[in-house]
Amino acid sequence: MTDLVGLRILVAIDSAGGISAAARTLGLSQQAVSQRVRALEREVGAHLVERSSRGSALTVTGRLVATWAADVVEAATRFDVAVASLHGPGAAPLRVAASLTVAEYLLPGWLVRLRAGESAGAREVELTAVNSAGVLELVRDGSHDVGFVETPHLPDDVSARTLGHDELVVVVGPRHAWARRRTPLRAAELAATALVTRETGSGTRAALEEALTRHLGLAPSDLPRPAAQLPTTAAVRATVALGTSPAVLSALAVRDAIADGSLVRVPVVDLHLSRPLSVVWSRDLPRVPAAARALMDVIAADLP
Repeated sequence: MTDLVGLRILVAIDSAGGISAAARTLGLSQQAVSQRVRALEREVGAHLVERSSRGSALTVTGRLVATWAADVVEAATRFDVAVASLHGPGAAPLRVAASLTVAEYLLPGWLVRLRAGESAGAREVELTAVNSAGVLELVRDGSHDVGFVETPHLPDDVSARTLGHDELVVVVGPRHAWARRRTPLRAAELAATALVTRETGSGTRAALEEALTRHLGLAPSDLPRPAAQLPTTAAVRATVALGTSPAVLSALAVRDAIADGSLVRVPVVDLHLSRPLSVVWSRDLPRVPAAARALMDVIAADLP
């Protein structure tokens, strides 16, 4: 029987435009993708991918086989979903680890949309909320099927796929001087200000510190100590709304507070703050569970 994983890879090469792009999309190494392609070429008995100094692309035969393979891959995906639906609530739960921002403000809506589409066969989801560093540990040790993090750099010992990007914004309470400022806020002033932050290991904090140090040519030790260091996004929001220090948080996590006036957004004119939101899973898993793939599709459709 033709290797289904190889067919999935061939379809990904066709849609992504090359081996490197397909490897990033699938969360695999280029070496693993190339090995699968060579095995598929031996099985099919034809040259499927042309490699050159400019990159790689499917041959005419490769494009033809990829067209046929797309139908097979789609049918296999439908089969996975259908089998999952046979088990329903009695099936083993999908074990999800998520960073605190994702778990508090994003994942609930995604799970509602997932259930509404019934694409995961009503499989139960068990959620663990920790910071991004904790998510990576839970995925590495195999105790969780997938994890969702929003940190700028991911280690090489997990598989990963970027689903979208989350904007970070500066917010203050309505009584803070920045809420009424008339001059633009610049990155240098933000970097010199003691902020209310999350703890070390938080993806939000890591993304902010990297953006400031890279943009201004600073070392992390050049940044001031936090005005307060708190364990959750909700705690940071509440402290900023009532206190005298700013914070940098996910735009998705503060949009309701900005809308009702309990927080005020302060634009930064010379620095765009954002971080990737990625799904991670153990390299020991041969593939991501069907229910997790369905959830990934919901998330990718929701994020910019």
